[in-house]
Amino acid sequence: MQIRSFAIADEAAVIELWRRCDLLRPWNDPQRDIQRKLTTQPELFFVGEAEGKLIASIMAGFDGHRGWVNYLAVDPGHRKSGYGRLLMRHVETCLEARGCPKINLQVRAGNQAVLEFYRRIGYGTDEVVSMGKRLIHDTPPG
Repeated sequence: MQIRSFAIADEAAVIELWRRCDLLRPWNDPQRDIQRKLTTQPELFFVGEAEGKLIASIMAGFDGHRGWVNYLAVDPGHRKSGYGRLLMRHVETCLEARGCPKINLQVRAGNQAVLEFYRRIGYGTDEVVSMGKRLIHDTPPG
């Protein structure tokens, strides 16, 4: 798999990838999520290609205190090939080069397969409660 920066022309393929990976939720408009990412550290939005086809994505960011990872996705037909690990290693290297001391990420409760993936690559559960407050309410596309 080749990792490269996201390009605008990738938008439809990335959203379809997220759909296949069950990452889409009605309260998050994927097009808006992409637009928002492109306004802040767009150089930390990557896609993975194999045989000329987009098969993976990852968004990262660094706020000066912690790094964050969102939308790590590997096409279901390409899982168990090390591509998720490769994308995470790529992002970890990019964030470490910026002076990032720690990466945080969130996994939906009950998603045991993803939790196990992150544990295998060295991530642990922090004793924190994740809280959020929606400031902008996206409307579902369509």
